[in-house]
Amino acid sequence: MSGKDYYKILGVSKSASKEAVKKAYRKLALKYHPDHNKGDKGAESKFKELSEAYAVLSDPEKKKQYDMFGADGFQRRFTQDDIFRSFDFGTIFREFGLGGRGGQSQDTFGHIFGGMGGRGKYNFRTGGAPFGASAGGFHGHRQGIKGQDLVYQLSLDLEELSENSNKIISYQVDGRQEQVSVKVPAGISDGQKLRLRGKGEVGANGGPNGDLYIQIRVRNHPLFKRVDDDLYLKQQIKFSEAALGTEIQVPTIDQKRLKLRIPPGTQNNAKFRLKGYGLPHMKGGGRGDAYAEIGIDVPKKLTEKQKTLIKKLAESGF
Repeated sequence: MSGKDYYKILGVSKSASKEAVKKAYRKLALKYHPDHNKGDKGAESKFKELSEAYAVLSDPEKKKQYDMFGADGFQRRFTQDDIFRSFDFGTIFREFGLGGRGGQSQDTFGHIFGGMGGRGKYNFRTGGAPFGASAGGFHGHRQGIKGQDLVYQLSLDLEELSENSNKIISYQVDGRQEQVSVKVPAGISDGQKLRLRGKGEVGANGGPNGDLYIQIRVRNHPLFKRVDDDLYLKQQIKFSEAALGTEIQVPTIDQKRLKLRIPPGTQNNAKFRLKGYGLPHMKGGGRGDAYAEIGIDVPKKLTEKQKTLIKKLAESGF
């Protein structure tokens, strides 16, 4: 199931208030209401999509999950049955003036929403006010409910990303301590998540367990700066070394030291590429590059002898 941008569907911003979301839904729901668009399958589909977006964004907990995991992640964890569970169709539609008249409205909305989930897990009530007065007009058969997903933040040093590794983590689930082994691929980026199926909270009524998401946090490094899979490090040299040329040793992320020749006349902020000494690519093999960025160290204080020599250089046109 592909992710849906519920904010875009309703035409509201992510920071929109609950009242603004409600107002936007009412306006669009009236426009695409089936009674106003007889036989228009496109309008019917749009109406259902609007109702789905409102069911999520009007519910603080569902909205929190949607904002946390994004459209794709939310759709992978929540079925339409989950989305519409506890959504009070009867109250909402009557409040917005969308209820219609008795059995006619019953049939209309039963046709649109009755097939949610594809297995008839929910059915519209027959008789009485449209959709009934409780449980959003549905009567639900007992069914398994997926357990809550959990998120664990795993902090890593940049050096730990230079090769594949296994990490043992401990976390709390349903009041008990659990330990799991996590395979961390080399080159993983800050903010990426690894999914461990079934390691979240226990499901209800025999439903499946939730999942555990390992969110990667990469600590700042005192020497290297990461840009994609490339690494950048500053290397200071003397003014005389920049002018005359020199050879320096450069550290790498995997604890090696490379010799780097600095040619005469090297300018401040010059970059030298160390091919293949960056971080591994997560996909496709190979590695990024490392770059040594040269900084020229100009002394703040000079001895009298140094001042005399530099003056002579200046007089010679240096």
